[in-house]
Amino acid sequence: MLKRVYVWEFPVRLTHWINVLSIASLSITGYYIGNPFIHAVSTDQYIMGWMRFIHFVAAYLFAVSFLIRIYWSLAGNKYASWRVFNPFSAGKFKGLIEITKFYLFLKKEPPKAVGHTACATYMYLGLFILFIAEILTGFALYSQSHVGFFWKLMGGWMLSLFSAQTLRLYHHLVMWLIIAFSIAHVYMGWLLDRAERSGVMSSIFSGYKTVEEE
Repeated sequence: MLKRVYVWEFPVRLTHWINVLSIASLSITGYYIGNPFIHAVSTDQYIMGWMRFIHFVAAYLFAVSFLIRIYWSLAGNKYASWRVFNPFSAGKFKGLIEITKFYLFLKKEPPKAVGHTACATYMYLGLFILFIAEILTGFALYSQSHVGFFWKLMGGWMLSLFSAQTLRLYHHLVMWLIIAFSIAHVYMGWLLDRAERSGVMSSIFSGYKTVEEE
């Protein structure tokens, strides 16, 4: 017997898509800022200015989205809870091995999971660390032109530990790691959807997955 389960609540879906749009915007504009690939042909054009503006707006959206997701890990349902991302919870490592066998085509069927798989637990935990690093290094670089306690708190303190160029390098490297995760994320979601037939891919739009009733 199959049943529909409301897995991903609206705040989870909202922050997911804000992250998608923000990361795409930040990656394109960030790459341009570091390596301009469109050149102005007249003094009326403001290409770099617009790229920086879009980058900063997307950065604010991304940071706010991340904070909302942290809050919802405390206020949301069991599928959104911070407990899901505990890598030391019972059976988590065993589940990681089983789902990894599936992704490596060593096993035909994935282990049953209504919410996040064990693999997703470890990957998202690593992704959250990358998000924090990207936000801190980004605001650290931004604080060079913004003085005040708030900007110091948001990341400006990192300039006392690293040079601006080093932070810029880390900021750039983390961008590529997040892009690599995004590609793997889409591939694994699609593969899992094909195997489970539970609506993994569509669930991030509707919030619902179809699972076997226990």
